[in-house]
This record gives sequence, C-alpha cells and structure tokens, in this order.
Amino acid sequence: MKIIHFVLGELATNCYILLDEETMEAAVIDPADEAETIRDALTDAGATLRYILLTHGHRDHTLAAPKLHALFPDAAVYIHGADKDGAGIYHYPPAELIPDIKYYDEGDTLPLGKLAIEVLHTPGHTAGSVCLRCGTALFTGDTLFAGSMGRVDLPGAQPEKMMGSLARLARLEGDYDVYPGHMDTTTIGWEIEHNYACPGV
Repeated sequence: MKIIHFVLGELATNCYILLDEETMEAAVIDPADEAETIRDALTDAGATLRYILLTHGHRDHTLAAPKLHALFPDAAVYIHGADKDGAGIYHYPPAELIPDIKYYDEGDTLPLGKLAIEVLHTPGHTAGSVCLRCGTALFTGDTLFAGSMGRVDLPGAQPEKMMGSLARLARLEGDYDVYPGHMDTTTIGWEIEHNYACPGV
C-alpha cells in the first residue's frame, strides 16, 4: 500500500491517492482542486483509477471531483447519501454535478486490488461525514484533525453527534495512522493522549 499526498485548493485541503502496489489500482480521496495535477500523478505512478471517494460534501473536498471523473469516466465516485446535495455555505451538490454518483454507508467495503476500504459513518462536521479505513491507515476527512476536530458551527453540522463519532474512533482496536482533511498526519494513539476533543483526555 502506498499513499501519495497533495495539499490543494484555497483552504489547503489534503488530497490522497491510495494505491495498491500489487495491482496498481488507485483511489483518490477528497479531490479538492487541480484535477490535472491528480491525473498527472496517477499517470506518473502507472495507476488505474478505480474510485473517487469523498469524505463529506463540502466544496473544498469535492471541487475537482466532476472534472476528475470526466478525465476518468470508469472511476466510480462515492459519497454518503446525507451529503449528496452538498453541505455548508456553498451550493456545490455532487449528485447534480456527477449524475452517476454512488452512495456508501456504514459498514460498506470497497475492494481496491488486494486492499479493502471500509466505510465508517462519522457524522458531526456534516451529516454525511465518513472516515475510510484501509489496513492501518484511517482517512478522517474533517472529523478528526491532529490536536483538534472539524468545525461543528457550520450550516448542516451536527454538533450533538460529533463527540460520539470521535469516541467511536478512540475505541477502534489497535493504533492507526490518521490522514486528516487538513493539516498534519497523526495517530489515534497520540490523539487519545493529547487531543482535547477525544474522550478520555
């Protein structure tokens, strides 16, 4: 498994390419902007794009998804159904912009070559926020950041559910490398010990 990281867009959003190095199948997680930059990285890696995966419906995580899908029409685009019409203050509805978009939910698993991507529904930042688990990697979108959590004061947020979602991540067995939607990578273990938002701190 290989993870290629970009920081893209006006809000410095983390975009990731998750690559199964045996089969060279890839998933792009949160194509924030610059579809051509992502395309070039996939081409340079010799990868076949199988999925475009959205952790939630905010525009700063989905802006390049329609164009990237146009560049790779065989790649399936997934978002949680609760965020299909977008979220936040900008009207950027994925379901209207990508007519063949697909929906995933809690417990769904997507095969990626020899890898498996598991969907964890973690509402709070938005109603349709998800985390994506693959091996020891956890892509948390705007649910969990290094030392903090995603905002819950934006339109469509569910602040009453955020702490439950964070508690759920803290209860995962074993440790995970956390790849958040913004800022630096971290681990679940470090966050349990140091993050003011995580239960038990």
